[in-house]
Amino acid sequence: MTTLTIRNYTDPTCPWAFSAEPARWSLLWLYGDQIEWQPRMVVLSESPDDYLAEDFTPARQSGALHTIQRRFGMPIDPGERPRMLASVIPCRAVVAARLHAPELERGLLRRLAVCGMAGELIDDPEVIARIAGEVGLDPELLAAWMDDPAVEDALRADQAAARDPSDAALALDHKLADSEDGRRYTCPSYEVFRNGDGGELDLPGFQPLATYEAAIANLAPEIERRATPESVEDVLAWAGESLATAEVAAVSGIDLLEAREQLARVAHGTPVGADGYWSLPG
Repeated sequence: MTTLTIRNYTDPTCPWAFSAEPARWSLLWLYGDQIEWQPRMVVLSESPDDYLAEDFTPARQSGALHTIQRRFGMPIDPGERPRMLASVIPCRAVVAARLHAPELERGLLRRLAVCGMAGELIDDPEVIARIAGEVGLDPELLAAWMDDPAVEDALRADQAAARDPSDAALALDHKLADSEDGRRYTCPSYEVFRNGDGGELDLPGFQPLATYEAAIANLAPEIERRATPESVEDVLAWAGESLATAEVAAVSGIDLLEAREQLARVAHGTPVGADGYWSLPG
């Protein structure tokens, strides 16, 4: 039974949202199905020209990705991309999955982000089609769903909600960003709701795990907190998919070096950027 709902404002093209994945995986481990997760798409760009108009070029992006990768340790390839992305396209794919195959929404969002941070152009229809197949979606069906007017309406509702931050979030203006209509949530931003009685805490922008845990404890002090896993092997078996070193380290409560040493003994590594992903043999 779910006790809380977390509305996660994010975007599969955002390196900050991607760098916050260790905290999200930690919350998934600690609280499991006591929390319902609702991804909401911010839509950072409608066109590659949106970035170029701000003089944010692939060269500048490369420098920013290098800094973020070194700071948080997630598998981000900082190499210069051939062009900027229109994030509205992968965001639309995620919303299409939400409406038509909700059990695959989070898997598609995750895979789009992983491929995007590895340097793929995840607004390219052929790339989206391949990723859809990887997560168990029929690529042709997904393409058709993306043309559904109901999907467009839901996408624009996400976008509008991201540009209507709560009063509590507005009080933390340094955690917000400019938009065409005023201020918006940055990625990731969480709105945390207690189911049934309307209690809510809003956590705009990138936050440490301890902040999320404090919010959860204040809203639902009765919620059960799972013990730390016994091994990195247990983490990978539970996740059911490849995880980054930083993600395994966060869930396990150990540092990156120790996680990497333990993972090397039991898992297969796939390098991306300065780090990579780990999966169990077979």
